[in-house]
Amino acid sequence: MILTSNTILITGGSSGIGLELTGRLLDLRNKVIICGRSSEKLENAKQIFPGIHTIQCDLSLPDERIDLASRITRDFPDFNILVNNAAVVHRDSFLNGHQIPEKSRLEVETNLMAPIVLTKLLLQLLMQNNRSAIINFTTGLIYAPRAIYPFYNATKAALHSFTRVIREQLRDTDIDVIEVQFPAVNTPWHDGVPPKIAISTEKAVNEMLKGLEKGKPEIHVGGVKKLRTLSRIAPELAFRKINSLD
Repeated sequence: MILTSNTILITGGSSGIGLELTGRLLDLRNKVIICGRSSEKLENAKQIFPGIHTIQCDLSLPDERIDLASRITRDFPDFNILVNNAAVVHRDSFLNGHQIPEKSRLEVETNLMAPIVLTKLLLQLLMQNNRSAIINFTTGLIYAPRAIYPFYNATKAALHSFTRVIREQLRDTDIDVIEVQFPAVNTPWHDGVPPKIAISTEKAVNEMLKGLEKGKPEIHVGGVKKLRTLSRIAPELAFRKINSLD
């Protein structure tokens, strides 16, 4: 995959892995558009990287997903790479937590439906342009879910399955379909208490970019490959290990 001179949309690009990736792709002479729910975070990202384009958008809302795709199609006709990064998570008890149906709906809409809908709405434009790619971010937790996340694991496992299917269905086109599976990464996503095994955003993005340069359709960052192997050999052991982490 050629990582220069592209026009790239990164959902959830105003913090964490998305923000780190934004800076790296700008350095590689790409045009980068980021979207996010928080206007304050988008403005902060713009101050750090003045060359980016920002769009405020709540991807959990169907109308805002449609509006985002329309703006990309209208304003960025050379758009050729979609990075589905945005995600939300709730650390909660399914048994005793409050507003569980609402929380599950928010995660499903943001983590799963948004990538599906954006992919469909932007697919025609991607097919028209050269060197196009769809890059979906998932997690090693698709192999061994953490019990503290009642919905997140399931949404990412579904996105993993969807990614494999559309890769197969688009195999006769020029669109690359790539999945990047991340381990725990030290980002604001953990609310200041990341697991001890969490890697830095710099390391996570470095490994991702190396995988993209090599043309890998599925990129395992950090310890994900080991977890994947362990889950196949001893799935219960993998489950216990991932749920014993501090």
